[in-house]
Amino acid sequence: MGNSFPKSAKLCGEMRVAELRKHGHHLMAWPMRVTYLEAEEKKVLIWAPKRLFKRAVMRNRLRRLMREAYRLHQGELAVPMHVAFDYIDTEIQPFAVIEKGMVKAIMKLNGQSTTP
Repeated sequence: MGNSFPKSAKLCGEMRVAELRKHGHHLMAWPMRVTYLEAEEKKVLIWAPKRLFKRAVMRNRLRRLMREAYRLHQGELAVPMHVAFDYIDTEIQPFAVIEKGMVKAIMKLNGQSTTP
């Protein structure tokens, strides 16, 4: 796949997202909360809450930063699973902090992939 982030790698559909939210496991990698569920393919959902960031410009910036951090490190995710990255900090962090959290989350996901 290289370093691209195509449409086929994005988690879409209300039923899939609802299943991930209902049956998924959680872990924290500040400034993100990660929800994951093992599946046949790697799919990712990037989310910034309207509750914390009222302006769409801010939510779009956060999603753009998180997507870029994931895109750069997606090859390190060893196990196919559905993953949701939810931004939980109340302030927008610089890219270096978001990238560090993304790497930490991916490392935790690789270690947690065999848990029930």
